[in-house]
Amino acid sequence: MLFAGLTLTKEIPRGHRRRLSIFFGILLAAISLSYFSLPAVGKWLVREDPIHKADAIAVLTGRFPQRAVEAARLYRRGYAPEVWLTHPEKGGPLLAAGEFVRPSEDERNLAVLRSFGVPKQAIHVLNTPIVNTADELNAIDIGLKESGDTSVIIVTNKAHTRRVYSLWEKYHSRDGEVLIHAVSHDGFAPSRWWETRSSRGQGIHELFGMMNVWAGMPLHRPLPINASGESGMAVPFS
Repeated sequence: MLFAGLTLTKEIPRGHRRRLSIFFGILLAAISLSYFSLPAVGKWLVREDPIHKADAIAVLTGRFPQRAVEAARLYRRGYAPEVWLTHPEKGGPLLAAGEFVRPSEDERNLAVLRSFGVPKQAIHVLNTPIVNTADELNAIDIGLKESGDTSVIIVTNKAHTRRVYSLWEKYHSRDGEVLIHAVSHDGFAPSRWWETRSSRGQGIHELFGMMNVWAGMPLHRPLPINASGESGMAVPFS
């Protein structure tokens, strides 16, 4: 066996052996760097602003009901006089026999806000239909412009904050002050995000989302402002 091993070694030219050593060294270094950089990636994804009083609190769609609960908490603490909800483009799937439609998320968020003490007259829906985060920020931008407001606190989840910030900076940075605030009791752990299925899914999803932002939004391009022909003005939910 020793003889066979020596023979095999001699058959590999010295230059090739050197290149293989360099290759495996670089591969090992890359694997080690990737592992030890994972906490840095998680911390980079979380990008919040110190919040202060604003004209409105906007609840982004998703992670129901966490974001609506957090918005209600901010409202009760006096951070803004009203709460804005975004409106999904399409309703939920038909239920049995096609007789009923599941309430859309803005309707469910309304119920959560009301149950946590936000008065109905303080809850508004942004008419501009949305299908993704970029659309939601378009709707918020329209709401600011048409209402004459200048500042809004956007409530979302920790892993989502970097993408929200990047999209606003890319498309709406001159249109008003946005304070990005994450759900207080979010389970996403930046320094250990790869350890649980939920956090890992969020992290990977947001990293792909950031790649899409950097690439100029080739996927899930935001709807043009006012493309639907509807006003984006924040109006009372009814």
